[in-house]
Amino acid sequence: MYRIWYSTESFADYIIKHTLLRGLKVQKSKLNESDANNASSFHTVPDHIKKILYLDAPDIIIEKDNEPILSIEESKEAGTGHNAFQRFARIAAAVENGVPAFYIYPEAAIVIRKGTPPKWDVINPLVFKALDSVRSIYQIPAFLFFYPSDYKTFKNRPADSPHLRQKGLIYDKDVRNFPNCPDAESEDMREMFGLIDEIILLLKAGSVKKVQDSLLKNLKFREYESKMREIYYHKKNEDCKKSAVKMSPLSATLCIPTKYILNCLSSCCDSEYAIGELLRGREYSIVYQANARFRGDPYPGALAAIDYMACRQGKTFEDRKHNLIMVFGNVTVDEDNKMIRVEGKASINDFCKAVQKSERHNLLSRKYAELKSCEIPRYYMQVRYGSTYSKVKHIRVYSYFADAIIFHDGALWRDA
Repeated sequence: MYRIWYSTESFADYIIKHTLLRGLKVQKSKLNESDANNASSFHTVPDHIKKILYLDAPDIIIEKDNEPILSIEESKEAGTGHNAFQRFARIAAAVENGVPAFYIYPEAAIVIRKGTPPKWDVINPLVFKALDSVRSIYQIPAFLFFYPSDYKTFKNRPADSPHLRQKGLIYDKDVRNFPNCPDAESEDMREMFGLIDEIILLLKAGSVKKVQDSLLKNLKFREYESKMREIYYHKKNEDCKKSAVKMSPLSATLCIPTKYILNCLSSCCDSEYAIGELLRGREYSIVYQANARFRGDPYPGALAAIDYMACRQGKTFEDRKHNLIMVFGNVTVDEDNKMIRVEGKASINDFCKAVQKSERHNLLSRKYAELKSCEIPRYYMQVRYGSTYSKVKHIRVYSYFADAIIFHDGALWRDA
């Protein structure tokens, strides 16, 4: 039996209607994102689904016989700068668990700013490079499909877009059953439906793991992978006309000797402590600068993408060639003292306050007699997972990906 876990039911119905799922027995279930957001019900999510949610929750998870077969994420946002990477951690979490991930995102969306005519904000080509990197490492599909829009027809005339009020995006004609869903008749949506159908057909003859492990050898999947690479090179060389390192978020990174990082972190250490082998074992570090107040989106997803584009060469953070360092503030490289200096408004206390705020969801300090009956299974879940799902998303992502996170007044790092 198939089951669709969803954040929006109409989007689940949309996927069912336009794929072979419409002729199969399908159960629908509401997807609870985390213990932080859904404290009363997240503990009821099956363990095999929780494994995909440790960073963030996608819009759709499709499973067959209690085994996830596909994750789908959909966005209508303009994809300039860091924005296209905002949901990247969700994609990475699925692929890291062997589950293919599909990402629906506009090639461009119209933005109207005060005092200026409408203009297209086009997708950052680097998102294709990031997806290619995670796909190559895990040998699991991670594909992007364009949300249908008027971009190709009205590229030079955004003000004439027939769908100007909806940012130039084309919604499905069945507005009653599929409100705000992508136009199912568009080329990209038809291709996506076709690949979903291919997975379903392959599952008739093989196990979930066998099918997932061989998808990138499948002709249809190879053809779409080639198409994605062609789109990346076209947009990078003809539309964007920039090298990868000059596009966000890589343009916000520095590659510096790890010694400079260690010298910076030493100010947080007493004489009896020595920083562990993990950081010291890599000669260089990639430093991602977010010169802003401490917050979440779009930085967590961008950090995850930087890992795969510039650091990772294996399936875990231990397999990185370079350390991945998150800095909230502006970095100055002090060559004389061989260290970095950080200036910014964000504080290490902002990070700690976010962690402390999340701890209100933690039941582990309570006595058994203090637990309500509905809290007992949630308490037991936290005994197993600790506060993994109780922390807010950006804290989970930063602590998962960053080897160190540095502020002007303090830092956190891992030794192993």
